[in-house]
Amino acid sequence: MTRRVIFHSSAEVELNEAAAYYHSESPALAQAFLDDIAHAVGMISSYPEAAPLLLEGVHRKLLRRFPYNILYSLPAGGIRILAIANQKRRPFYWRGRV
Repeated sequence: MTRRVIFHSSAEVELNEAAAYYHSESPALAQAFLDDIAHAVGMISSYPEAAPLLLEGVHRKLLRRFPYNILYSLPAGGIRILAIANQKRRPFYWRGRV
């Protein structure tokens, strides 16, 4: 059973900014990034407990090709994407979103 996925508004901004950056490099690269995100979100939706816990109540799913993490929590009946975080920038900046 898959759960409903909801993006924190800041996570949506991060996703859009990363996609815009990759698009400025190459439209094909941007599409590959978005495909990687879609695959990871699909895996999270199907297997929400599979990704390791980063902090209590916060899971971290690594992208396959790009240096980004998807950080998410599991509120009752759903999945809340907290951040689309670049692995090389400001660790734990998203803590206030939990």
